[in-house]
Amino acid sequence: MAFEKVTRAQDYSKWYNNLVEDADLAQHSSVRGCMVIKPYGYAIWEKMQAELDRRFKETGHENAYFPLFVPKSLFEAEEKNAEGFAKECAVVTHYRLESDPDKPGKLRVDANAKLEEELIVRPTSEAIIWNTYKGWIQSYRDLPLLINQWANVVRWEMRTRLFLRTAEFLWQEGHTAHATKQEAIEETDQMVRVYEEFARNILAIPTIMGHKTESERFAGADDTLCIEGLMQDGKALQMGTSHFLGQNFAEAFDVKFATKEGKQEYVWATSWGVSTRLMGALIMTHSDDNGLVLPPKLAPFQVVMIPIYKGDEQKETVVARMKEIKAEIEAKGISVKLDDRDTQKPGWKFAEYELKGVPIRIAMGMRDLEAGNLELARRDTLEKKIYEQKDIANKVDHLLENIQNNLQQRAIDFREERTNKADSYDEFKTILKNKGGFIYAHWDGTAETEELIKKETKATIRCIPFTAKKEEGLCMVTGKHSAQRVIFAKAY
Repeated sequence: MAFEKVTRAQDYSKWYNNLVEDADLAQHSSVRGCMVIKPYGYAIWEKMQAELDRRFKETGHENAYFPLFVPKSLFEAEEKNAEGFAKECAVVTHYRLESDPDKPGKLRVDANAKLEEELIVRPTSEAIIWNTYKGWIQSYRDLPLLINQWANVVRWEMRTRLFLRTAEFLWQEGHTAHATKQEAIEETDQMVRVYEEFARNILAIPTIMGHKTESERFAGADDTLCIEGLMQDGKALQMGTSHFLGQNFAEAFDVKFATKEGKQEYVWATSWGVSTRLMGALIMTHSDDNGLVLPPKLAPFQVVMIPIYKGDEQKETVVARMKEIKAEIEAKGISVKLDDRDTQKPGWKFAEYELKGVPIRIAMGMRDLEAGNLELARRDTLEKKIYEQKDIANKVDHLLENIQNNLQQRAIDFREERTNKADSYDEFKTILKNKGGFIYAHWDGTAETEELIKKETKATIRCIPFTAKKEEGLCMVTGKHSAQRVIFAKAY
């Protein structure tokens, strides 16, 4: 592995890009702004999917799949949504190519194969899904309708970065329909809390839940809830959103249901989603200058075993014992890789798995075997220690739990260190310049002041937090009344 030693302090952006590629997570593709997720990176994403999918099903949701293409007329039906995504849309106009008579061996668009109606490559699926729901929902007996899909979407971003912002990315999007406003509001709240719990317990990333301001809401939503994480460079990352859509999409697509009393009413809607951006959050929250650091619950394999030997006879003896230990550890439900390749030396393997963030590394040679010992190294702290082979499975199990908890606590401590209050605009600017991180400050509630702060400082209101005390004060910019502090930060 050739991880270029650019530290986080030297160049955070380059450090991140190097790490994504050198740790075999992803690479840039031949398509502008798109990425190839490599097997090791995709294995982490699959674990995220499995954990989220289980939680969705536990809350009563089912998976379905809807088309990639959305007829332009359907996309336009909900005006705010269409306007919000218009500049990011890829559009299909023709359905066939033909040989170019002027350029042998080349193809051109067949001018006679123009589509009667242009197709939007989905940037999000509300339009096609709500047009479908119209045929699925007739009565209150059909509600609630709780659907999720795992899919890809396309948003034609001009500035891209692997996992964080790409022209095509993977995600899940939930779309639910309810008989009452209160049910839909409760669904919106429930799902943002599912995301928060997943981020905290699986990704080991603490997040802040809150409401987006009106100008930052999802296009077409009455309210947007979010979880916001803080990365090691002091910038915030929006990691998941849950939207209360009111009756906007139901009205746009004429989705009504017959109540118990026989009246016709529009349904109430939500949508919610997270994406492969979570991979970026995982990398930027925990990793260090030596490479990737993975929480055990997401590592493709939690333990790597590396035999140390001289000659085939020693290799056979050491590997045989390591296979026995491997079986003991796997019996605990722990994933283990035994790397007995003879094409690379142990030192090279140590560096490779450190770069890839494997939580625990076990090494053993002939002396260790004869003494009944082995060396165990943990990735989060880089500590190495000699353990007895006896009862090693229980020790590894305990240590994995300790590593998971340590990563979470480290992230919590970092966030607390980088969270400050500002009472004046000058103080706000000073904190932003020297410390970064989350800043709790008063805001007068107007879009004009919000835009001014963004223009002058590049900081945005990340959310109006659920847990903030109702502390009345004066806006740091205008001096007007403020009902509570909101959270500002520079963000990805």
